Amino acid sequence: MADDGGYLLDNQQAEAGERFDALAALFNPATFRHIDALGITEGWSCWEVGAGGTSTPSWLAERVGPTGHVLATDIDVSWMTADAGYEVRRHDIGVDPPPGKGFDLVHARLVLVHVPQRAAALAAMASALRPGGWLLLEEADPMMQPLVCPDESGPAQRLANKLKRDFRTLMAQRGVDLSYGRTLPRLLRDAGLADVEADAFFPITGASCALLEEATVRQIRHRLTVAGLATDEEIDQHLGNIAAGHLDLATSPMISAWGRRPA
Repeated sequence: MADDGGYLLDNQQAEAGERFDALAALFNPATFRHIDALGITEGWSCWEVGAGGTSTPSWLAERVGPTGHVLATDIDVSWMTADAGYEVRRHDIGVDPPPGKGFDLVHARLVLVHVPQRAAALAAMASALRPGGWLLLEEADPMMQPLVCPDESGPAQRLANKLKRDFRTLMAQRGVDLSYGRTLPRLLRDAGLADVEADAFFPITGASCALLEEATVRQIRHRLTVAGLATDEEIDQHLGNIAAGHLDLATSPMISAWGRRPA
């Protein structure tokens, strides 16, 4: 999802596509498992909020078939194509009204934590559900597991964790709630949804973890150095350590929470 400058990970940067690919590889299996468990079937109407790339709306379009409808929205829709079996619309979930009503499923992943008006955005998504429709929200919780290298066994791992702390500092300065993920079940209940459940998932190492870390660090490099939080030498060393395969790189826990609008 793009932003007005407060969002650190701008979709206009070349690394955005690499991040989308890595995030899809890491988290799509869990996302799709949750949506399947909610009972998605042909004919459903789905709203993918802050879609970013193509992987989730494309999968949804396959599931709902020609009798269903998938709307993919984002502030920046440049990474999506309108001829891929789903509708694409530019939309700011923080300020724009819902682009429709009566959705069987509304889904957002790694969206609300970056939206200053996140309470209003969540309320808007809940209001767009049909009676019995499901809202599935997925957000990382960096403070639940703050280390990119949980096994801090040496200087390379300590440097990686230092740079991750620097990144969190930048996020906090821009109003990101670093503990937002754990609040999702309560927020869904407060929004009037029923049958609320949640779980969490995070990989500890793997090729996609390394690709995500590399792309993220390259995206925020300038911001880290300008803020005086990290030096070019530290960042070059860290990128070299990633390339050399010296690190077991984890992600923050991804908390998935879902609830149903009462009939």
